[in-house]
Amino acid sequence: MKVNLRTSSRVALVLLAFCSSLAARDLGQDEALRLSQKGYIKPLEQLLGQAFERYPGSRLLDAELEEHKDRPVRYSYEIELLTVEGVVREIELDANTGELLKDKEDD
Repeated sequence: MKVNLRTSSRVALVLLAFCSSLAARDLGQDEALRLSQKGYIKPLEQLLGQAFERYPGSRLLDAELEEHKDRPVRYSYEIELLTVEGVVREIELDANTGELLKDKEDD
């Protein structure tokens, strides 16, 4: 079976572009402040307590505000915590409601 490499390369590039357009986009602090001031999202400080309640004594490693175009939740905070057991947890919260969307051990 003969494979057309040019066609295969084009298909791969189209799929890569399509998949990357569905992924979440990290927002900067200026965008986060603007969204918070307009009432679209809650400030991170208001929602961090939830994460620390789930894992008392943990330390904040990273927090990002992400915009999603591929699902109903438009904005979410992705929070990484280091638990007292030394496990890194990835927690995702709806940035508007504070609803827990994901809680898993980070790879």
